[in-house]
Amino acid sequence: MSATSYEKRGKVAVITMASPPVNGLGAALRAGLIKSLDKALGSPGVKAIVLTGSGSGFSAGADIREFNTPKAGAPPTLHTVIAAFEASPKPVVAAIHGACMGGGLELALGCHFRIARPDAQIALPEVKIGLIPGAGGTQRLPRALGLEAALNMIVSGNAVPAQKLAGTPLFDELAEGELLDAAVAFAERLIREKRPPQRVRDLKVQHPNPEGFLMFARNTVQGIAGPYPAPGKCVEAVTAAASQRFDEGLATEQRLFYEVMHSPESRALRHIFFGERAAAKIPDVPDTTPTRSITQAAVIGAGTMGGGITMNFVNAGIPVTLLEMKQEALDRGLATIRGNYGGAVKKGRMTEADVEARMKLITPALDYAAIAQADIVVEAVFEDMEVKKAVFGKLDAVMKPGAILATNTSTLDVDQIAGFTQRPGDVIGTHFFSPANVMRLLEVVRGAKTAPDVLATVMKLGKTMKKIAVVSGVCDGFIGNRMLEQLGRQMLFLLEEGALPKQIDAAMEKFGFAMGPLRVNDLAGNDISWAIRKRRYVEKPMMVYSRLADRLCEQGRFGQKTGAGWYDYKPGDRTAHASTVVEQMVVEYSKEIGVKRRAVSDAEIVDRLVYALVNEGAKILEEGIALRASDIDMVYLNGYGFPAHRGGPMLYADTVGLDVVVRRMKQFARNRHGDPTAWEPARSLVKLAAAGKTFS
Repeated sequence: MSATSYEKRGKVAVITMASPPVNGLGAALRAGLIKSLDKALGSPGVKAIVLTGSGSGFSAGADIREFNTPKAGAPPTLHTVIAAFEASPKPVVAAIHGACMGGGLELALGCHFRIARPDAQIALPEVKIGLIPGAGGTQRLPRALGLEAALNMIVSGNAVPAQKLAGTPLFDELAEGELLDAAVAFAERLIREKRPPQRVRDLKVQHPNPEGFLMFARNTVQGIAGPYPAPGKCVEAVTAAASQRFDEGLATEQRLFYEVMHSPESRALRHIFFGERAAAKIPDVPDTTPTRSITQAAVIGAGTMGGGITMNFVNAGIPVTLLEMKQEALDRGLATIRGNYGGAVKKGRMTEADVEARMKLITPALDYAAIAQADIVVEAVFEDMEVKKAVFGKLDAVMKPGAILATNTSTLDVDQIAGFTQRPGDVIGTHFFSPANVMRLLEVVRGAKTAPDVLATVMKLGKTMKKIAVVSGVCDGFIGNRMLEQLGRQMLFLLEEGALPKQIDAAMEKFGFAMGPLRVNDLAGNDISWAIRKRRYVEKPMMVYSRLADRLCEQGRFGQKTGAGWYDYKPGDRTAHASTVVEQMVVEYSKEIGVKRRAVSDAEIVDRLVYALVNEGAKILEEGIALRASDIDMVYLNGYGFPAHRGGPMLYADTVGLDVVVRRMKQFARNRHGDPTAWEPARSLVKLAAAGKTFS
């Protein structure tokens, strides 16, 4: 089947891109465009050409299915296609609707005239995956739109409705009615008036003070781009449009494109782009798997997690019954939800009417009978197996047949929880991350007996809630918290050996985390990890743990909520202040256990903490707990604050080199303090390193 269609309407040839779902400019479509163009140029009866897209849009740009494959650079390249349309002696009109983005917009800019629907979405979004436009976008858009407007679009990558760009050379007309009819009529008018092709490349970049504006833009972008080089390269490329001849500017754009494409930051952002999409793919649960209808939900527990989960449902327009055992707890939970929405109102993100509409979707309840008809129920009660047993026993008794029974446990055995019911196929883990109404990650824990349609339904629900849903198998801590335990062990060993809290946090924040691990513990509550460790001591007696954090908790230093944790806090102030009490406790503890403190470098801190994640991640892959390495990265990027420009722990290890990681781990194993066995590399890690391969 051809990727383009061709028809003749009088003296006008209509070329339609037909490469669903978004007319991605893959190899087949590029070849089809050249073939159709040649046909139009070779037909004496054709005097003008209309180029449009089928389906929901003109073209959303490059075909992501061909990224990192030989097809991406196969001839004819997009540059060749654009140059061919631009060089056409017969006028070419681009008829634009829906998405006109990236290479799609660059193709439209290569046409001689452009007609668009007012609601067409116009963008050059390459910067969002760490790239710059690479097919003339940085050279043609400033000529068509003006320097300032074009640079704002290119640096932000945000889409703009065509209507907002009316009156510029970018669009010759906006069509309110039938787009193709309007485009053909426009082309016929060009024929009658014998108007020659009008090339964007021949226009001048318009701005009253280009040098001053570009200097301002350069300084502004430098201040907000952080570790990402692409925004600065965008400014550099647009500067070339304003200061060089078109062909010279095009060469500058190409040079900058390849520079940024090979940067680790761009690799990381492309990895995230593909990883988010891959996470939705489950090999034995195809897209055609039927899903269960979710029109009514229930949440058990109106605490911090339960309230946040409730907000996720109502934000998606799904009514929720919120169940608590005591009226006081229920009232407190509802007040917290209203308060959270109130914060959004103050920031201008919602109106009071929006708040009331969402609060009306919440039905408070004190009796399990009130939730019996819900399509899905999520329990968010205390993290204790006996408590879960009591809850799921009641759910099994009252919930209607076919209801999905979900547990928000962060570490407990979902299979054991499913065993408390007579319907284990309906049980699944939905591990939301706190604050649940903000954090994007949803770990979907698939039990041994979880039915495929239950898994498919929850994955679809996660997408509806605008979450990044990642499937995990059943193990202690699932993907994220199981790996975090190993980071936590090394963090405490580092404190025993010579580091202090502020140094560990500073090193990890310099690496790119917004908040160091000890500050995170203070924020979450040190008593939470203490409770988990107490369980670990019983269940894993051979595992070596530092008892330093236990000593902290024994002093009641649970973190921000008690005004003291690894740091000191002032009332009403979340600022972490270094604590002389804690630092003295750390030094004395080292002496107590017979460890001579030493200077610990920031590099050692970063390597030990990150490689602890990597090694456990490799084991998780070996065991089939995670489906793919990128799923692990999506968990850590969206749930644990791993710096996006690093791409996640597994991609970071790939970037460093797995042979380097293994060699570094062997060095750490020579340190007899703590647990040297923790640095025994996972079998798959050793195998990949020896073969010169990567996780990705």
